[in-house]
Amino acid sequence: MVLNLFLCNLFITWYYLIENTGTSTEDSSEEEDEEEEEEENSAECGAEDDERGADSKDVKPEESKNGISGSEGAEAEPQASAVNGRDEPFKLCCEKCKAVRQTHGTELVRPQRMSKGRFQLQLEGEGTYECSVTGLVFEASERVLVRYSVLSWSKFSSFLPSSWKFAGPIFNVETVNKDASVLTSIQFPHSICLAHPEEDLTFNVLHIKDNRPLVEPTSDHTGSHVKWNVTSLSPVGPIIQKTGSVEHHGVVLVYKQLGGDTNNYSFHVYLATNSASDIKDISKQVRGYKNRYIKIDKPPTCKLEEGTYRLVSQPEGDIKPEELKFTLAVTKMKGYFEAFFEERPPFQLSLIEINTDETVWSATIREGDCVDSSEKKPRKRTDSGRQRSSSHSEEEIGCKRPKFHDVSDGVKSGKTQGQDLSEKQLLQIAHHLGKEWKQVAIFVGIETKCLDDIQAVENCVHMQKLKMLVEWKKRHSGKATAYHLWNSLKDLDFLPNEVHQKLEGMMNDQAAK
Repeated sequence: MVLNLFLCNLFITWYYLIENTGTSTEDSSEEEDEEEEEEENSAECGAEDDERGADSKDVKPEESKNGISGSEGAEAEPQASAVNGRDEPFKLCCEKCKAVRQTHGTELVRPQRMSKGRFQLQLEGEGTYECSVTGLVFEASERVLVRYSVLSWSKFSSFLPSSWKFAGPIFNVETVNKDASVLTSIQFPHSICLAHPEEDLTFNVLHIKDNRPLVEPTSDHTGSHVKWNVTSLSPVGPIIQKTGSVEHHGVVLVYKQLGGDTNNYSFHVYLATNSASDIKDISKQVRGYKNRYIKIDKPPTCKLEEGTYRLVSQPEGDIKPEELKFTLAVTKMKGYFEAFFEERPPFQLSLIEINTDETVWSATIREGDCVDSSEKKPRKRTDSGRQRSSSHSEEEIGCKRPKFHDVSDGVKSGKTQGQDLSEKQLLQIAHHLGKEWKQVAIFVGIETKCLDDIQAVENCVHMQKLKMLVEWKKRHSGKATAYHLWNSLKDLDFLPNEVHQKLEGMMNDQAAK
């Protein structure tokens, strides 16, 4: 028994190392860039209104008065955003935090967008400049061109010390043809609610330098930003050290599924911190679904504390799961509520914190909110002169699906289906399987007797799942690719979304080779 427990723990450690090994900061940044380029050049979901915002616009400094830039003071309150592909800043909606917020004495400037999540900003000389999209604040000693991109914490979570949690988005920043020292400091937006200043909160930044994590001190913080004196430039993001629960400025993001029965309405409701990294991860996840979704524009901001929430509706709909835990744990797949209605809008949705029974967010979804306006918009000509089609097929405007999918049966004929899955890949899939793994075995043709044999000799459930998949691979040599496994399981109703996403990601990777 002790030996089996040891082997099971060894398995979990092995999986953790596989998931997090071999990703240098440079590679991660390049991968992010390549993903953004792909998204820019591909036909996107209705959820990504790619033509709005600061697309290829010149940098336009706006006049600053009394340390607040723009025509209205509210415009000087960017809270890191880029929701739904739109370069629109969130405003700080917490009245208590406004009391502890300090003005930066900055020029509010609009960056040039190089692609989604990637920007550049020309700082015209010595001074302090605030990016109107991301909320980043740069203090420069001379004229310099700065390029920066929003990254995902999922690529760097393994670097987080155990007692620390992310407190805002992580960015990769670089100066063009100049040393990093021309930037004196950078202020990063954070999502922590400072309504209770008596609480002991320690802000630092996680600085990934030469593929090594460094926890570096901050020089100051306000109700919205954390100030860091630049030492060198590479991925950097704010973190906090606190043992108890922390209240965050949060967002509730609602997506509606398109297609199917026009009398039925299905929504995904996500909980996240008001952080560009979190929001970008959700947007990317939604784009990866086989079905197509549009984002419902409702006031998203609220306060979220780590804990359990339930979503209720009026009229009553079918909402699964009944409860959802909001956590700062970094995961590649974000959990969500699914709300299904067999009648027409309006629907009132309310998010309730379980322990206090407090309603932290609510919104009414009306029929006009559910209209897919993207189909009516002709695509603009890109900078390279290529004209995107103004008449979109489902494949063109649908969310990203494996490159050999078609509309009818999920696969285009004539495309290579790749090599058989490796045991490392099967290990990654096994990790995402839950109690339904025995149903998976039946769907891929593994008999219950074989399952009994596996369980008789192996006590670790993780290893049981892996051995089941390895047995499937042995029986289908040459036809044990990600596509073949996906095709065998596509009719299984209870397959976790994480497994769908992992298989589709593997199919896309193979199709790209």
